Amino acid sequence: MPTYEYACTVCTHRFEIVHSIKDDALKTCPECGGELRKVFGTPGIVLKGGGFYKTDSRGSTSSTSTSESSSSD
Repeated sequence: MPTYEYACTVCTHRFEIVHSIKDDALKTCPECGGELRKVFGTPGIVLKGGGFYKTDSRGSTSSTSTSESSSSD
């Protein structure tokens, strides 16, 4: 289950809570009863470099067969 971070707009109390995606977002601060907002941070995983698109993994098949045939000679 994902972890969500909330911040109170009244008392600036911040906390994290683990709950299901299907659960409703929290609306009231447990400290003062004020209105909460979700805090969005940076993602935990960042994908960089090649190989993440289907066209990146496809090479020309002729270069593979050429290198195999030259090594067996």
